[in-house]
Amino acid sequence: MVQDANDYSYNEKNYVTEIGDYPLKIVALGGLDEMGKNCYVIEIDNDAFIIEAGLKYPNSNIPGVDIIIPNFDYIRTIQNRVKAIIITHGHDDQYGALPYLLNIVKVPVYATETTINVIKSSLPSRFKKIDQSLFVTVKPSNTITIANHIFELFQTTHSVAESFGFALKTKFGNIVYTSDFMSDYSPLKGFQFDLPKVARLSETEKTFLLMTESESANKPSISSPHHKITPLIQRIIEEPTGKTFISMYTQNFYNIQEVINLAIKYKKKICIANSEQNDFFESMAKIGVIVIPKENKILASEIPLYAPKDIIILVTGSGDELFKFIKEICYNNVQDIRIDTKDTFIDAAPGVPGTETSYTDASDTIFRTDCNVITLSRKVLSSMHAQEEDLKMMISLFRPKYYMPVKGEYRLLMTNAKLAVDLGIGLNHFNTFVYDNGMALAFDEKGSVVRKIINVKTGDVMVDGNSVGDVKEQAIEERQKMADGGIIMIGVAISLNDKKIVTNPDIQMRGFVYLKDSEPIINQLSNILNSTINSYFSQSHSYSIADIEKKASEKISRYISKEIDKEPMIICNIINLDE
Repeated sequence: MVQDANDYSYNEKNYVTEIGDYPLKIVALGGLDEMGKNCYVIEIDNDAFIIEAGLKYPNSNIPGVDIIIPNFDYIRTIQNRVKAIIITHGHDDQYGALPYLLNIVKVPVYATETTINVIKSSLPSRFKKIDQSLFVTVKPSNTITIANHIFELFQTTHSVAESFGFALKTKFGNIVYTSDFMSDYSPLKGFQFDLPKVARLSETEKTFLLMTESESANKPSISSPHHKITPLIQRIIEEPTGKTFISMYTQNFYNIQEVINLAIKYKKKICIANSEQNDFFESMAKIGVIVIPKENKILASEIPLYAPKDIIILVTGSGDELFKFIKEICYNNVQDIRIDTKDTFIDAAPGVPGTETSYTDASDTIFRTDCNVITLSRKVLSSMHAQEEDLKMMISLFRPKYYMPVKGEYRLLMTNAKLAVDLGIGLNHFNTFVYDNGMALAFDEKGSVVRKIINVKTGDVMVDGNSVGDVKEQAIEERQKMADGGIIMIGVAISLNDKKIVTNPDIQMRGFVYLKDSEPIINQLSNILNSTINSYFSQSHSYSIADIEKKASEKISRYISKEIDKEPMIICNIINLDE
């Protein structure tokens, strides 16, 4: 059994602002027991380094919220000791919270050229205020020194180019953080796994702590070659029956590059369906990543100039935005782009946590077009994360003294930990750690783990438009009520001085019942409102308009729940004409 959070009597109010005077500390502010929102803090003596600053997408139970980011309260308490932020690759679960983090700490951000370009191109309104001078460009297998601490970077193979892990040298040995990886030796530029450097680091340096990802730890074998889209779509590209639509995540550079290579091989034309993403692809091409040759690229307005069989339409985007855009295409709402029954739509963007409902809706809409639909699920297309044998390889190479699975839901963290223990290389329940966000892993002067519960404040911060952290639970409940039961708005004018109802109630309903069924309900609601107001008029003690509105809303809510079995949001507005 591994040491995990459930071994402790955890009190969420028992937070500390400083972990303690230990020479080495690691704490996750996000990424444990969840998918996304990755953020880890490594503290060496008086220096702190933030690894990743990611977001995650809300599920359907949190309506109106755009993204969720980590709670950075702990960063505020150590901001004077933070020396740098390291972003290992260009996925929003690694960098999406960066603009909010940089409002707290103005420190250098170390990332590769590809990652920096992705950050700058992603949602410009969110990132335009970032001080561009803070970005420090590194090569994915560089050796860099930050505040006298040496980081040995090593390139990994992942779905986005120039991703890397690192080994941070400490007096106890290296802290190795793999980030996202898989054991593929791809010839694609920017995606090569630097196994020679990994082997050299593992042979010449002692590994004190190894931190590996867990997102696909429950999948047997290795990711490769199931991450490659070419074998799955090559025949379709070679011999299409009409235009070929391919939906993919913008940040899946590897598969996009495969499509480009097939287009070049079979002399096809590529059209970027979302014209708003042309600038993004151009910025990537300038640095030699996902380059579409001029002779293979066309605009949507040029589609009629070519035979349908010669056209590939690339449908790209991120999260819910991609699935909304797919629906717009299927509804023929995108200028110059139409889906015909002879066309083929390859759905190569499976839903990710938080977007499952949107994905299913978009997929259903594609089928309604009557075109030929090919769905590439995660069963046939790997997500390019380390699977069981990939993880075993990395653990066996580094043979760490301590092991900490990161990045994944609890079941995946536990699976990762158990396979490490089962390898029989000295890892056991005393030196393998499955922690929750906010739990600090600390080591004393001798390099021994501190067997003490240390919790720092963490949690989800909801971002709603320009509002950060101001989305209260009550607002979420109200939005959910509107989504599930609709809304009823009731207004009436009264005279408190004369104790008289001046106008008949005006009742509006949206998303509640059909209009033809509403008259009996409206009459009953009017009666409830009038009787509630009159009952207050007959009382001798003082009361306010707010008292009447609250009581009327409660009575109306009870009536609807009992008679119609619904719970709509009820807004009661009583106007006093005497004021």
